[in-house]
Amino acid sequence: MSTEANELMTDQRLHAVVHGRVQGVNFRYYTVRKANELGLRGWVRNRWDGTVETLAEGPRTSLDRFVSWLRQGPSSASVVEVDVTWAEATGEFGDFRVTYTAS
Repeated sequence: MSTEANELMTDQRLHAVVHGRVQGVNFRYYTVRKANELGLRGWVRNRWDGTVETLAEGPRTSLDRFVSWLRQGPSSASVVEVDVTWAEATGEFGDFRVTYTAS
């Protein structure tokens, strides 16, 4: 198996901050739904500055699809920008859920 193929199958960690009209439009609910559909683990939360933050782990291909979805969001949202950071997965999450405190 090539190094690139191996990276796509190995779990990775995505940290993303979504900017725009993303609070008060069920963004977190739809984020949980999409993450579960993609088999991801982690969390999503509203931040004090009006952004939505998410931390997700899973295969890179699923995370890439998740980022694409975050850039669009649900129809009620208006996403302006998504800041993305990649790291190695830690395996600390068992599911994907809304959180209300810093994780």
